[in-house]
This record gives sequence, C-alpha cells and structure tokens, in this order.
Amino acid sequence: MAGARELPPDEVLVQRLRDGDEETFALVLDTWSGGMLRLAMSFVSTKASAEEAVQDTWLGVIRGIGDFEGRSSLKTWVYRILVNTAKARGTKDSRTVPFTSLLPEEEAEPTVDAARFRGPDEQYPGHWAVGQQPRHLHIPEDHVLRGEVREVIAAALDELPPRLRTVVTLRDVEGYGSEEVCSLLDISPGNQRVLLHRARAFLRRKLEDYLSGAHGVVAGGNDRGLR
Repeated sequence: MAGARELPPDEVLVQRLRDGDEETFALVLDTWSGGMLRLAMSFVSTKASAEEAVQDTWLGVIRGIGDFEGRSSLKTWVYRILVNTAKARGTKDSRTVPFTSLLPEEEAEPTVDAARFRGPDEQYPGHWAVGQQPRHLHIPEDHVLRGEVREVIAAALDELPPRLRTVVTLRDVEGYGSEEVCSLLDISPGNQRVLLHRARAFLRRKLEDYLSGAHGVVAGGNDRGLR
C-alpha cells in the first residue's frame, strides 16, 4: 500500500511495545488489525463481535507483551491470542464449532466442475481431462490498475465458507506458512491442505469466469499473469 510504513524487526518492535511507545503501538495496530478482523469473523457471528475480539486481543497484547518469550514471531503470537479470544467469544455466542467438523460439509459442494476431470472408465481417472487443466491466467494491466481484479478477488473471498476463507487468507494474504496456520487453527496438515486447495480452486474459478465472461479478456499476450 502506498505510504504504508514498514514495521521494524521483532526485537525492536517488542522492546518499543514494552517501553510503552504509543507511536509504535499505533503502527502495529493499523498494520495488523485488518487481517485480524477478517480472521476473527471466522469464529463469531457478527462484525461487531469480531471487532470486540480484536480490541480484546490488543488489550491482551498490552498486558502480556512483557511475557512474550520470542518462541514465535510477534505477529504469530498476537494472532494466537486473537484466535483464542475469538473462539471464546464465539462459544459465548454459540457460534464456534471445531474447524475440522465443518470439513465434510464444505466438501459436499465441489469447487471445481467434476466435468473437468477424467471419468472412472478413462485412463488416469480423476486426473484433469484433456484441455481442462488449470491455465496460467493473464490479466490485462489496465484491469489490474482499475482495481477490477482486486474487487473480483475480494468478492470471491466473501463468498467462501469461513474456514476456507480463513486458511487462504492466512496463507496467501497474511503470508503464513502451513505449519503456522496449523498451529494457529489447531488443524492437521492434511486438513490445511484440503481447505487451502478448495479455497484456491474456488478463487481460480471466479477469476476464470471473470476473464472469460462479459469482460472479453483474452488469455496470453504481455499482460500480467496469475497462477
């Protein structure tokens, strides 16, 4: 984001927060709160409740920063406090259910058309059918600059079931690794892979619809590409 200030290394950040540096606290709050709110929404019933979970998390950070031991990054530590806070609030709202318990329901609706895969009587059943393999997506630069692609992706993220949205947001927006996501959400590596695959497949399908639909965009050329 233009004008966004870069955060200092964790050791500097932690010391400034322990010293009560209000400017540093405001910088961290502004930088991380958006992603935290998106994550909190996966565990509670309303945006207002998610906002309260984020506020409670920051209070917890202020109270607990002196006990931060550096076993993980500061951001991971903050997000872990958020997950626990949001889960507790979700339970109070009778909203929270275990992450893995939603997996069968989410698997009930395929994110990729079954017609794109080879049938059981064909060679290599279950593999991509001829001509149906995922393509490298080329997006005209003016569409990117006008923000259309961002709007498509944002709308698609909103359509995702909460668990899929949470995993793909943590992996592809917040930049967490698979082990950190498993730890934060208390899910197995296998479940994390399934949820991430399904979320990415859904987003890809939305982008393909956008590129081949009313916008008349042609794949290829010198435009920007997305995998």
